[in-house]
Amino acid sequence: MRQPLTPAALAELRRPRKYPAVSVLLPTHRRERDHAEDSVRLRNLLEEAKNAVHHDPEVSRSDRIDVIGQLDQAGAEVDLVYAEDGLAIFAAPGEHHIWSLDRPVPPRVLLAQTFLTRNLVAAHAASQPFWVLAVSGDVATMWSGGRGRVPQRLSGPFPVRRPRIDFDPERQERIGDTPGIFDDEETRRFLREVTEATDSVLAADPRPLYVVGDTEALAALDEAGPVAREAAARIVHGGLAEGPGEALRRALRDAARRRDEEQVAEVLRGLDQARGRKSFAGGVDEVWQSVSEGRVALVAIEDDYRATVRDDGDHLVPAAPGERGAREDIVDEIAEQALDTGARVHFLPDGALAHSGRIAAVLRY
Repeated sequence: MRQPLTPAALAELRRPRKYPAVSVLLPTHRRERDHAEDSVRLRNLLEEAKNAVHHDPEVSRSDRIDVIGQLDQAGAEVDLVYAEDGLAIFAAPGEHHIWSLDRPVPPRVLLAQTFLTRNLVAAHAASQPFWVLAVSGDVATMWSGGRGRVPQRLSGPFPVRRPRIDFDPERQERIGDTPGIFDDEETRRFLREVTEATDSVLAADPRPLYVVGDTEALAALDEAGPVAREAAARIVHGGLAEGPGEALRRALRDAARRRDEEQVAEVLRGLDQARGRKSFAGGVDEVWQSVSEGRVALVAIEDDYRATVRDDGDHLVPAAPGERGAREDIVDEIAEQALDTGARVHFLPDGALAHSGRIAAVLRY
């Protein structure tokens, strides 16, 4: 249920489907004692979704059977033992997808021609995703990480392994040319391959990069290309090229915390400067209006900020959950639309935007 939300994966989820593209959203709990309740709510929402498909006159018989089967398969595959704060199930003719979210979502069933991705996008942005390159003398691995999460190993161009080298011990004894672990040409070629593979990952999904390895490995990687030199941080810690993810998380903890603190300070400075330039928006209504007009360069949102609103025609006004016209995930809508217009979205600790309505923006004009 947990996999990297790369730009390619998001584009695939967002493409139009043959009707019906079914989205089922469920708030879940990390505590084991709440899993039974989550299981009941999941069953109920899946039944609601299947009934909606079954009674929709626009759905053909074959598609109805297919999509209901996809929902049944997805329900059977969900393992709430690993539940986070939310769950998204997407189903359409011939496919289904399950995503675990570390951000709460409102319960919802929706039939459309596209999947409802805004909660997934907001959760991904809130996790502040990054890459971790772990390198040793004979193997390099890439890991997908995020705030508070154990890094997950990436497949595809990684791992990169150095070919096994057979040394000639008689020659080494005779002329004394035993190479160091990073001195031979095969190892230099291996590190160039690591650099190229890293470049391909960053090109497909730009994120901050942390590089982990012992001193000798990092120095040799410097010579192979700019990857280590341009990383967000270098962590001198050997023996982690094969993980495990929890050990990498511990090794990264201090560097990731420092980077988080620097980012928060930078965002708050940018907001203060925007106030002085009269290019500031604060509060959910002002920010939504500015995002809708494509005027936003940066949106800052407190981590646990949620708002339920309705549109009265001119402004967003507070609303009760379940009220007619209520939009319970307006914050996630803002995050997704801001990202779609090229704005940056940052999530800040609770209280950081207390005097700005818990959500604020820097405007382009």
